[in-house]
Amino acid sequence: MAIRVGCGPHVQDFPLFQKKSPFLPLRVNRAAFTRKRLRNISCAAKIPSSFGEKFPVSRGRWKFVEVQCKDASPNLSHSITSGNDESKHPELSFDRLQPSEEELCEGPRRAFGNYVARSALLDEEYWTAAYLRAEGHCESGLYVRHVENFKREYAAKEYYALKRRCAGRDGNSMKCTCMIAVKKEEPNVRRNVLKSVVGTLDISIRRLLQGENFPGEIKKTSSVLFSNEDCDSHKYAYIANVCVAKFARRQGIASNMLCLATDIATLEGMKQLYIHANADNKTAQDLYLKAGFQVVEAASALDDPRILMWKEL
Repeated sequence: MAIRVGCGPHVQDFPLFQKKSPFLPLRVNRAAFTRKRLRNISCAAKIPSSFGEKFPVSRGRWKFVEVQCKDASPNLSHSITSGNDESKHPELSFDRLQPSEEELCEGPRRAFGNYVARSALLDEEYWTAAYLRAEGHCESGLYVRHVENFKREYAAKEYYALKRRCAGRDGNSMKCTCMIAVKKEEPNVRRNVLKSVVGTLDISIRRLLQGENFPGEIKKTSSVLFSNEDCDSHKYAYIANVCVAKFARRQGIASNMLCLATDIATLEGMKQLYIHANADNKTAQDLYLKAGFQVVEAASALDDPRILMWKEL
């Protein structure tokens, strides 16, 4: 009779009784022998991390270890993509190089410091913008066990929703543009798209509901839009989803994107520009106040945890 000890490829049979050898006792303490054997056996397992290391996991004590890396890294490409992301999104090429400024000549832009703010043009830029929003969503204190998987799923939903909004297939807005901030070109340096995008926001053109004085005053389920002949006088611009990568903050990226969004709203002929800020996000409120926004006091009576702010154009 024998006992089998080990795990994976390290499996070996040991006899419980050995009659022919005088060096082994006839009876073996099975539990003690098994524990001693297991302590000497370890397997190298590949646990993915944000840095790509391989962590050895000891099987001797049968303990499950979960590793999570919460620190932001300038290299987002490892976090944004997974092994099967390209198969799920065949239209995306995650190693695509960022086009030069000469190749991208569409729409308004704003250069500042080491960055340029402009509208998103490539699918990969839309995807990176969606992932930055997923990271911002996770910063709200929401606990998620498998955080990287959650971010990718959130980003996938936001990516397709963003594409629908910008294509005019969303009923909440008449026109929507995704703005991004990208790193400036450097001589003899070509980055891929995932490493270039550092900030994003949406600027959309909307219409007030009939009877509204500001967005959200009346529930949409019980109201209708103004008629087409009155819609020009009841249009307004709205900014949403302002976020900047952690490693690129405190460099004026958000404020310059807000300035570009204001210019776009003015070019569209808008007279009012609105934005929401979470009530517990003092940093965002200060940023918007500095950009010229004011709190809509009448909106404070609404059952909304956010603060509505506006500026006249």
